[in-house]
Amino acid sequence: MATRNVDGTERGPHPRSSLTASAGRAFGAIPPTALVLLGIVSVQVGSALAKHLFDAVGSFGTVALRLFFAAAVLLLWWRPSPRMGRRTWTVVLGYGVVLGLMNLCFYLSLARIPLGIAVTVEFLGPLAVAMAGSRRWLDALWALLAAGGVVLLMEGRGDLDAAGLLFALAAGTCWGLYILIGAALGRHTTEGNGLALGMAVAALVTVPFGVADSGAALTQPWVLVAGLGVALLSSVIPYTLDLEALRRIPPRVFGILMSLEPAMAALIGLIVLQESLHWTQWIAVLCVVAASAGATRGTRPDA
Repeated sequence: MATRNVDGTERGPHPRSSLTASAGRAFGAIPPTALVLLGIVSVQVGSALAKHLFDAVGSFGTVALRLFFAAAVLLLWWRPSPRMGRRTWTVVLGYGVVLGLMNLCFYLSLARIPLGIAVTVEFLGPLAVAMAGSRRWLDALWALLAAGGVVLLMEGRGDLDAAGLLFALAAGTCWGLYILIGAALGRHTTEGNGLALGMAVAALVTVPFGVADSGAALTQPWVLVAGLGVALLSSVIPYTLDLEALRRIPPRVFGILMSLEPAMAALIGLIVLQESLHWTQWIAVLCVVAASAGATRGTRPDA
């Protein structure tokens, strides 16, 4: 819609509004379930691309590139105002710190264990949040199924790096906190403003680690291009697709679809990284997927 300048003359719609409207029309033609699945594929392909960067800049450098470029894109897109109350800034800072630590821990695990296993262990965090406080006996069954999956992961192959598993578990803990703080962020901010500022905080947390660990290697042109690709695939694109999908499907359905993420990670790891899993580890991945889908399906519609 056209607006007026101070002198009363008409001006065209804001460029960002036009782009947002065009993107909305394009997304509207795609079924919401397909948006969620595309987001899942995007995240895992981004993780696979990130793993190829480890030899050049290490896990710290890769995290720094991802969050720096993701923050830059989101800040340019949303242009959030820093004028917020103390409570809102507390939530934004907490969100950003947890987001930065989650990514640091996940990439440290990814440097040591296969992608599918890292994501499966990390997924225990959201699963714990989904089942927290439940008194249903069926949720106890889902918890046992997830625990059985973890046992199968440990015994499926003897050469899994213990530190990699611990980093993945730490990333899962951060993911659970990220979900809880993210809910508060949604209550205190509008549109993508909180996400953009939180991503900037996460970049401030992680970039010093990346610079200290990788130094001038981060400035290589091909590394910068790959880092931008990781940021778009792992952050900007999936967050955008997920937000659009959540406008059109119930959160419970969204959660069930997201439960496919460990299986997709294992598949992308096999195809892109040639990381083959033992058959018992595939069963372990499916156990966690089933436990997550079952726990999510059983949540209250208003949760």
